[in-house]
Amino acid sequence: MASVLVFIVVIMMIYAVRHVLFTLNRLFGNQRHPYLDIDCARWPLVTVFIAAHNEEKVIEGCLKALLNSNYPVSALRIVPVNDRSSDGTRDIIDQYVSQFPGRITPFHRTSGKPGKAAALKDALVHAHGDLAIIFDADYIPGRGLLKQLIAPFFDPEVGAVMGRVVPINAGVNLLTRMLDLERSGGYQVDQQARMNLKLVPQYGGTVGGVRLSAVEASGGWHDNVLAEDTDITYRLLINGWKTIYTNRSECYEEVPEDWAVRIKQVKRWAKGHNQVLVRYWYSFIKSDYLSLRERVDGLLLLFVFVMPPLLLLGWFLAVALYFLNAGSLVSALIPVFALLAYGTMGNFAAFFEITIAVLLDGNRRRILLLPFNLLGFFISLFAISSSVTSLIGDHLFKRDMVWEKTIRYRKA
Repeated sequence: MASVLVFIVVIMMIYAVRHVLFTLNRLFGNQRHPYLDIDCARWPLVTVFIAAHNEEKVIEGCLKALLNSNYPVSALRIVPVNDRSSDGTRDIIDQYVSQFPGRITPFHRTSGKPGKAAALKDALVHAHGDLAIIFDADYIPGRGLLKQLIAPFFDPEVGAVMGRVVPINAGVNLLTRMLDLERSGGYQVDQQARMNLKLVPQYGGTVGGVRLSAVEASGGWHDNVLAEDTDITYRLLINGWKTIYTNRSECYEEVPEDWAVRIKQVKRWAKGHNQVLVRYWYSFIKSDYLSLRERVDGLLLLFVFVMPPLLLLGWFLAVALYFLNAGSLVSALIPVFALLAYGTMGNFAAFFEITIAVLLDGNRRRILLLPFNLLGFFISLFAISSSVTSLIGDHLFKRDMVWEKTIRYRKA
């Protein structure tokens, strides 16, 4: 047991060092925004897909924002993907179609495999051009966002682009404030540092775009995963395409306002991410298109949702060794336990990223909420561990994949 515990501590410390390096890079490193200055160009054809399932509360806001975009109207097609909605989503979409003839091409899906990935796969027949931008229906893009997301595609090596997600309902309650801090650390520091260091920025499935020919060359759009964004990220990397993160391309989303919805969301992310881990870890290692630094960072990113159950196992082994009266062994491992408890408890180093992100955002009062994120960590720890168990059960008992929709809170 002691050797397993030492192994777990070493793994956790590797992740801790990774977070610290990202934090230091954002503070002192060179910041890469290679496509930020592209404003005037012959803008290519682009299709914007809006994933919508029972989104009557939010779909209008997204449509309004896209119709107000400064992207050339003649090169832009807006496709709301109404996936089997039973509320007023279809009526709202059709109203906008009649008000803005020729600008919106609706895709009303009444049957087929459930889930966002499956709905988008079916909707791709309406794409014109080779570039697709995807939003969830609760997202509100700024007027210039589409140009910022399309600009990196002038580089022929780019297969996917990801913008920054900012919560629009951060001030509702303690949970939304905590998620605002989490998003800030994840995008402002983690994603941007990976971009700076030429590692593996991740396409996030919304507020981002893909080159359709690159996806097709990498195996097409898969509808049998919960995390189609992570699936696309790794298949593109394995086949030599790059993902670009643009930190200054902000879009605004709703985050969960109650814990039950948040837990379901985290479970879905964890299960989908680990599906990709099982499928592609070996192909990723063997790919001829990746540098050593990309392989290392990509593997660490792939295994990130395995860390919570591994951490729980480490805690259990530490307690078990103590009660089994390991004696001198426990005494020798006390410094290791200290590292596990302080340096890597859910990776405290991740909280460094949040701290620096708050400072970079210029809203320093939010730092007072940082201790509460420990509560969020513990809840996510057990939720993710539960999803790992569920994924193993799905595999053993051949259970069907279930997509859990995130509840919306905005008033229609």
